[in-house]
Amino acid sequence: MSATLSTGVALVFVWLGMVLAISFLEAPLKFQAPGITIPLGLGIGRLVFRALNAVESVLAVTLVVTAAVADDWSRSVIYGLIVAVGALALQVLAVRPALSRRTAAVLADPENVPAQRSRAHLAYVACELVKIGGLLTAGIALLL
Repeated sequence: MSATLSTGVALVFVWLGMVLAISFLEAPLKFQAPGITIPLGLGIGRLVFRALNAVESVLAVTLVVTAAVADDWSRSVIYGLIVAVGALALQVLAVRPALSRRTAAVLADPENVPAQRSRAHLAYVACELVKIGGLLTAGIALLL
């Protein structure tokens, strides 16, 4: 296994693990903890997802650079990475600002928390699912 191939496998599966652990385990469980209110959970979530997106951005850039120097990566790997990086870019540039505005509004007036989830939240989850698909495609293709 080449250095770029092993680096790619490690980076893809670390990224995938972080997304699965934070977005689909920590985030929903946080609101079930005793004493966690919606405003408190949103404040924690804002910090956690800001950090997650920063780490994801570093992983994405590192993977793009690694892919650029690799000579043994298939089109499936490249397409999977394009999907994952594109989903991350959409989240950071378009969806997170909308979520931040909603969080700021809830934190400013915690007595008037909307009963339904925002469409931006659903868009963020959809991007996470697309990102997972891209990372799985890239990771499995790297292993084949």
